[in-house]
Amino acid sequence: MSTLLTVGLPVYNSMPYLKETMESLFAQTMKDFKIVAIVEDCADGSVEYMESIRDPRLRVIRQPKTSLVRALNQMLRETDTPWMVRQDTDDVSYPNRLERLLHWIEQKPDAGMFYSLAEYYPKDQCVGQFRCTRGTPEELRKIVQSGYLLAFCHPTVALNTKKVLAIGGYNEDLHEEDTDLWWRMAMNYDIQYMPEILVGYRQHSGSLTTHNLVRSYIEGLYDQYLLLSHLHGFQPRPLEAVREALSSFAPMRDLSAKEKLRKMNILLSQKKYPAAIVAGLKSFATSPKYFSRRVMDEFHSGAPVTNGISPNCYLKRKADFWP
Repeated sequence: MSTLLTVGLPVYNSMPYLKETMESLFAQTMKDFKIVAIVEDCADGSVEYMESIRDPRLRVIRQPKTSLVRALNQMLRETDTPWMVRQDTDDVSYPNRLERLLHWIEQKPDAGMFYSLAEYYPKDQCVGQFRCTRGTPEELRKIVQSGYLLAFCHPTVALNTKKVLAIGGYNEDLHEEDTDLWWRMAMNYDIQYMPEILVGYRQHSGSLTTHNLVRSYIEGLYDQYLLLSHLHGFQPRPLEAVREALSSFAPMRDLSAKEKLRKMNILLSQKKYPAAIVAGLKSFATSPKYFSRRVMDEFHSGAPVTNGISPNCYLKRKADFWP
């Protein structure tokens, strides 16, 4: 039987977590897979470490720095197996991840995409799981058709290489490239949910600022704007033309509470427990509604987890978005 899986790994300034990530791949219970690593020039030792690995399954492609989205599309083009498995260099794949993925592929070979659950890592120090949409392919498609975005943990995803390339791959004009790809995949193919925790997702201080969260939120709303443009047959405008209008939707208190909740988990991973408790209390004080909703997500209360805001918010301001 030919190899079905290639793990795609974008590498840039990936220390100090890169070694643990690679060890988690080499420790997989299923050994028949390949790794394509797009290794971009950097000075933190990532390049030297990747080039020091001697394993026939690993192919290192070294190149100058480019954007993450371009690296993701390059990984898709370099993948010569039916499936490309996403992996980030600060997360870990649990030992049975690829074995379980292969089991699901055998059950649903015509799917366009698989995804699993992820928990915050290290799991013995952090609390909670990555906020995730759960449902059948039909339920996920209905969510998209209603104008909302899907919420998946990107490093848990496996993509059918041919099918994702057939719809254009990742959109290189976007920064929130994943949620844009999810709705396009859901509209064209079945997305299969694997109800298992197969990935440890690490939160760290490298991207922890309210400013970044606000920018990411607005760019995520732009993905929803593109979806609504598609559903209603409207011509979308460039991001900069609608950024101000999108910014008016940003829930600043909720985003500040989200930052503090992330800070709590980072402090827990560093075993700074008193400071972590303070950060958690500040998160609740900043937005009790957001904090409570996030806790309820952990128990999967039955309401579907989605990204985005009510589509009516856009449609009521049609002149601002589609003049």
